[in-house]
Amino acid sequence: MSVYIIAQLKFTRRERYDRYQSRFMGVFSKFKGKLLVADAHPVVLEGEWPRDKVVIMEFPDDAAAREFQNSPEYQEISVDRKAGADAVVLTVRGL
Repeated sequence: MSVYIIAQLKFTRRERYDRYQSRFMGVFSKFKGKLLVADAHPVVLEGEWPRDKVVIMEFPDDAAAREFQNSPEYQEISVDRKAGADAVVLTVRGL
């Protein structure tokens, strides 16, 4: 069953987030994931959404998602993401 990681970001130090972003695909491409969405201009159709960007990644299963999320390579670059953006990150299962 596919698993998705959804990140909702509010930039706090854009230069740090940009550094993370510049290194992201080099790390991400080593794993079994697929980047589906990275939208810095989402359109809010209903409700309040005080964020700047949405990212959605697809993985074949929970183990693959966790392998990426917990990898030393991702943990190394995620320092800049955490310093550069307030994030809500979710893992959800597909149907």
